[in-house]
Amino acid sequence: MPPLEILVSSWQFDWAAVAFAAAAGILYGWGIRSAARRGQGWPVWRAVAFYVLGLGSFIVLTCGFTGVYGAQQRWAFTIKISLLLFVVPLLIGLGKPLTLARAALPAKGTTALDKVLSSRPVRFVSNSFGAPLLGLTLFSTFLTPAFFTLRTDPAAGALLTVGVPLLGMLMALPIIEESDFQRSSAYLTLEFMFVFIELLIDAVPGILLSLNGQVLDHVMSVPNPQWWFRDALQDQQFAGNLLWFICEVLDLPLIILMFIRFSRSDKREAGAFDELTDEQFDELQNQHLRGRQ
Repeated sequence: MPPLEILVSSWQFDWAAVAFAAAAGILYGWGIRSAARRGQGWPVWRAVAFYVLGLGSFIVLTCGFTGVYGAQQRWAFTIKISLLLFVVPLLIGLGKPLTLARAALPAKGTTALDKVLSSRPVRFVSNSFGAPLLGLTLFSTFLTPAFFTLRTDPAAGALLTVGVPLLGMLMALPIIEESDFQRSSAYLTLEFMFVFIELLIDAVPGILLSLNGQVLDHVMSVPNPQWWFRDALQDQQFAGNLLWFICEVLDLPLIILMFIRFSRSDKREAGAFDELTDEQFDELQNQHLRGRQ
C-alpha cells in the first residue's frame, strides 16, 4: 500500500466531478430555499449529510488518491467505481433529495417528477431485478481490454464520473425514498428473494479478476511507475479481491434496508385493509373470487 502521506496529499482537479458536485449542491440549496419560502423547514442534519457525507465522499473519490492513480493502478480505479456506485448514492440519499424536490417544486414540477419516476427506464433500474444486471454489465468490462480504456480515456472517465453515481442513485433511492416508489408486499418479497441471488452475481467479476493468472486487459506496464505500485498481475488480483469484498459487504445493509421497507409496506397495507368497511371488504373479496374463476 502507498504511504499515508501519499494517500492524503494526492489531489487533482476533475472538471466533470467538480461540475457535477457544484450543480447538485446548487440545486439542493435552491430546494432548501424554495421549501422555506413555502413554509416548509428542512432538517439541518439532512443538508449536512448531503453536502458533507454525500458530495464530500464523491469529491474525495474522484479528486483524491483514487482519482489521481486510478488510471495507473486497477485496484485504485476499482475502489473509486465501486464506491461511487454503492456508497456515495446511499450517503447522498440521506439528504432525501426527492422529498426536498416535492417540497420545493410547484404542482407542474411535481407532476413532471412523477412522470419521470414512473417511466419505464427508471422503473427498470429502480428494482432489484434490473439493478444487478446493470452492475454486472459494468463490472464485467473489468474482465476485458475495455478496462484499460475506462481507466485512461478522459471521455470515458468523465462519463463514469457522472453516470455511475446517477445509476447508483436510481438503484438506492427506491430503498431510501420509499414513498416515491411504493410497491406491494408481494412484489417486495420477490425483490427481497432476488437480492440473495444478487449476492452471488455481484461476486462473479471480482472472483474472476482475483483468480485469473493472466492480465486480462493485456497492459503490463504503466509510464513513470511509483515505487509502491504493484505489478500488472498483482494489481489485477488485488482489484478483484477488493471488488469481491466491496460487493458482498455492501449488499448486507441493502438487505437490511429492504427488510425495513418490506415491514413498512406490510403495515401500510394492513392499515388500508383495517380502514375498509364490511361492505367494501366483501366487495373486494368477491372481486378476488371472480378473478379466479
